[in-house]
Amino acid sequence: MRFGTVRAQLATTAPFDGRAVLAFLAARAIPGVEVVEGDTYRRTLALPGGPAVVALTVAATGDAVTLSGRLTDPADRPTAVAIARALFGLDQDPGAVRHGLGADAILGPLVRARPGLRVPGAASGFEVAVRAILGQQISVAAARVLAGRITERLGEELADTGDPALTRLLPTPEALAAAPADAFPMPRSRIRTLQGLGAADPPLTAPAQAADLIDLWGVGPWTAAYVALRLGDPDVFLPTDVAILKALGLLGATTADAPRWAPLRSFATLHLWASLANPSASAPRSGGVQQRTG
Repeated sequence: MRFGTVRAQLATTAPFDGRAVLAFLAARAIPGVEVVEGDTYRRTLALPGGPAVVALTVAATGDAVTLSGRLTDPADRPTAVAIARALFGLDQDPGAVRHGLGADAILGPLVRARPGLRVPGAASGFEVAVRAILGQQISVAAARVLAGRITERLGEELADTGDPALTRLLPTPEALAAAPADAFPMPRSRIRTLQGLGAADPPLTAPAQAADLIDLWGVGPWTAAYVALRLGDPDVFLPTDVAILKALGLLGATTADAPRWAPLRSFATLHLWASLANPSASAPRSGGVQQRTG
């Protein structure tokens, strides 16, 4: 496999909490496909011209990400740049979030404490849909392990990537759809859902297309909404998410407070998730839980 090199400095509007994005990605990093070390996120990508390996490093200045990598086809450079910008939320406007949520009685303190928080994007809509299905009713850590096992069995192996930690591509829709059931170490109902996604291979290039996922067997509103959030919809709220309910309870709030956070509820979601790193002393309220955190 022969690669050409690519390097680009990707600017963003300060403040930019790139380390929060790195932490989010690290918690979900699939072995063989992704790795986070220090201020750098590295991964394999299936681009139109062939496989690629990229590294995204958060600049010490806090206003940029450096992209470096090896592409099979140099013509894939714009695609690699677009993926990098989406993954780190580089085109999001922290000023709009500050003005829209900074004065809110519940979210204001969170926004002021972390004004550069971004909503992490996705390398592809299909990838984030697979992640969401694998994560149904289990923890983020368990979903990561599960994704790694499936990728080891069904993902294309890459030789000579120049990075010993990156050895595979994520499985293609065709590979998931055609695999025997014993390739998936998980309940039969979730296997059916995952293979149904692979067989359908729905177009997921825009947030609005995520709503069509509900037509697939085993896909509910949380999964579709989570995919839309990761695809860039700025106004997604996950009212049945375990971590959201916990964060709201600790803040003395409920899901009834969420409508006033429109049209920036995706940022409210990220701030609520992030708030659990340093929760207040408030006791959580109880509530029905239908899904796990993203």
